[in-house]
Amino acid sequence: MAGSEPVSDWTSDFDVLDDAYVRDPFPRWDELRRVCPIARTERRGRAWLPTTYADVTALAKDIEHFSSSNTSVIDSVEEDEHPILTYGLPPITSDPPLHTWTRRLLLPWFSHTRVATYEPMTRALCGSLIDAQLESGRADAASGYAQQIPVRVIGAILGIPEELADTFTGWVRDVLEFADDPQRVERGMFGIGYYLWDRINERRDNDGDDLLTYLLHAEVEGEPVDDMAILGMAILTMIAGIDTTWSAIGSSLWHLATHDDDRRRLVSDPALMDTAVEELLRAYAPVTMARAVSRDVEFNGCPMRQGDKVLLSFPAANRDPSVFDRADEVLLDRQENRHVAFGSGIHRCAGSNLARMELRVALEEWLRRVPDFHLAEGADVLWAGGQVRGPRKLEVVFA
Repeated sequence: MAGSEPVSDWTSDFDVLDDAYVRDPFPRWDELRRVCPIARTERRGRAWLPTTYADVTALAKDIEHFSSSNTSVIDSVEEDEHPILTYGLPPITSDPPLHTWTRRLLLPWFSHTRVATYEPMTRALCGSLIDAQLESGRADAASGYAQQIPVRVIGAILGIPEELADTFTGWVRDVLEFADDPQRVERGMFGIGYYLWDRINERRDNDGDDLLTYLLHAEVEGEPVDDMAILGMAILTMIAGIDTTWSAIGSSLWHLATHDDDRRRLVSDPALMDTAVEELLRAYAPVTMARAVSRDVEFNGCPMRQGDKVLLSFPAANRDPSVFDRADEVLLDRQENRHVAFGSGIHRCAGSNLARMELRVALEEWLRRVPDFHLAEGADVLWAGGQVRGPRKLEVVFA
C-alpha cells in the first residue's frame, strides 16, 4: 500500500507520516490503547506499533526476538547500498557483542563529568543566539535557536569547525526527516559519512582533543578499532546527537509559548528546572526507534513474522495513563517520572546526560533573557515526524 494513501483503519493501517498524526499524535495513541494497543500496517513493509508503556519497554528489552540491526522507522535506502555501513552505526544499530564494546567506548565522552565541561560553551552559545535576536522582538525558536545548539556542541566533540554547522544540520535533516525521499536520505548519509571519513584520516597524523582521535587510539582486546567501526560510531554521534535534542528543545519552547502559567511558574521558580526538564522530556519525547523481528514470535497475541518491524514509540509509552497520573498534562513538579524518552534496555541513549544539559541550559538562558513570549499571530507551526518529532518552524514574539 502506498504510504500516501489515507488511513482507512488505524488499528490495521497506521501511518506515522500522516500529516494529522505528525501534528498531534496524542489522541491517536489514546484511541489505540483503548481498542488495539498494538496496531499493525502493511505500508512500506509490515510493521507493528505498540502504544503502552508495558509493551514498549518489554519489546525494547527483548533482544532475543527483536534485533537492532535496522532501527529506521521508514526504510529509504537499502543498507547494502552504503559502503559506509560495514558495521552499521554502532552501538545503536547493533546487537551484542558489537553493541557492548562500542557503547563502552562512547560512554566516557557523555559521562556527567565530561558533560559538565561542555556546559560553559553551551551556555555562551545559547546566550549569543538569543542576544542576536532580542532587538527584533521575535524569533524562529526552532530554526533560529533550538536547531543551532546541538549541532555546535556535537561538532565540538567531534572536532568539526563551527562554520560547517548549517551543512551538517542539512545532512542530518536529510537522513531523519525525509524518509519518503530516498535521494535526500542518501545525500545526507553520504555527506556525513565522507566528510567524517576525511577527518578520521586527517587525525591519523594530527591528533586532536576530540572523539575521533580517542577512537583512533582505542583498543578492544588488544587490537585497534576497525576504521569502519570508528566511522559508524562517529556518524551515529552526529545524527543521534543533533535532531533529537533540537526537537526536545523546540517542543519545550513550543509548550512554554502556548502555556502561560507554566512559563511564568518556571520563570518565578527556577528551582523547578530539573523536574521541569524531565517532565518536558516525558511529555514531548521526540524519538521512535524500530526493531527488526529476528524470528517468528507471538507477542501479546500479535503474530510477528521474521523481517517485520516493530516501532518502539517511546513518546506513546510516556503518555500511558496506566503508568503516569494525569498523563496528558504537563506537571512541572512531577516527582514520580520513570519516563522512557531516552529509550529502555541495553540501547538506552548513551548521550542522555548531554541532552539533559543542553535542554536545561537552552531553557535557562532563553527564560533569563525572554521571560515572556508567545506564538506569533497567525503563525503556522511546522512539525516533523516519523523517526524524530519536533517543531521545525516556531515563530514567537517577545512580549
